[in-house]
Amino acid sequence: MYPIKFKPILKQHIWGGDALLEMKKGQRIRVDKSKVYGESWDVSGIDGNISVISNGFFKGNNLQEAIEVYMGEIVGESVFERFGLSFPLLLKTLHCKDKTSVQVHPDDDLAAERHNSCGKTEMWYIVSAEPDATLYIGFKDSKITREQYIDAVAQGTVAEIIEPVTVKAGDAFIIPSGTVHSISGGVTLIEIQQPVDLTYRIFDWNRVDEKGNSRELHTAYAVDAIDFSSNVAACKREYKSRKNEAVEIVKCDYFTCNILSVEGTAERNLSSLDSFVLYYCTEGEVEIVTDDGTETIRKGEVVLIPADANEITIAGTATLLEYYID
Repeated sequence: MYPIKFKPILKQHIWGGDALLEMKKGQRIRVDKSKVYGESWDVSGIDGNISVISNGFFKGNNLQEAIEVYMGEIVGESVFERFGLSFPLLLKTLHCKDKTSVQVHPDDDLAAERHNSCGKTEMWYIVSAEPDATLYIGFKDSKITREQYIDAVAQGTVAEIIEPVTVKAGDAFIIPSGTVHSISGGVTLIEIQQPVDLTYRIFDWNRVDEKGNSRELHTAYAVDAIDFSSNVAACKREYKSRKNEAVEIVKCDYFTCNILSVEGTAERNLSSLDSFVLYYCTEGEVEIVTDDGTETIRKGEVVLIPADANEITIAGTATLLEYYID
């Protein structure tokens, strides 16, 4: 039950760029330099994209195989009772050289009805942002009606009604299901989300591919999924980091995210958690020590601490995001 690392799974996107590969360059990923990558799925239990373990005794096995043998020892007894062999989170890195589509994700009830799936609530932590880089979250008008939205879709003016917010490194946002959103070019961020790849695309900035084709839109599906009251003010999270202490950024029904600024040595007692813990290194380098092993993680790397680890020591200088199920 040592600290577990994984091979990133790269995903092509027309809005991607080279910065993602630069961030992941130390992880020995095979890439096709003729392709454009926008996402790295860093820890995934989604069918067809299950993360493969890259270190230690479990090396070469995938995450589901490890859970099948060790169950609650890895993910936590209560987590295993709720989710079984399915890993309950999807952790990603995104780099956007161009805008992502304007999109929305259904909630649990609608996703279950339409897709026999969970919904998708997610959280973003901004790793880097070019000057004037922007997110779009919710609508400018808090009283926008369904009819006004439908008219904007028909007229191709969705970009005029969504709310922009300029971002910088360290900003954090919770994006609940139902929240219309998009990411501009020049942003690299970490995304934690419910474990589903389910998106309704509303508007794609009039983009076409190399063959002149537009990407599919999901207009009819999206309108029933939208929470018209969701906005930037409700989604942005304020926090103040403290040296060698875990500071909560987001706590919701699906995950908790803390930030940990390590300088020297930090001790973490995880005995009160009945959950695995993920650490994502957004800056710097640290060594993580448990009773069963030691691993080093650097910027862009992730480690999973199994649920049976009670106390860990983190040594070095780094900023870490800490995720678990509470």
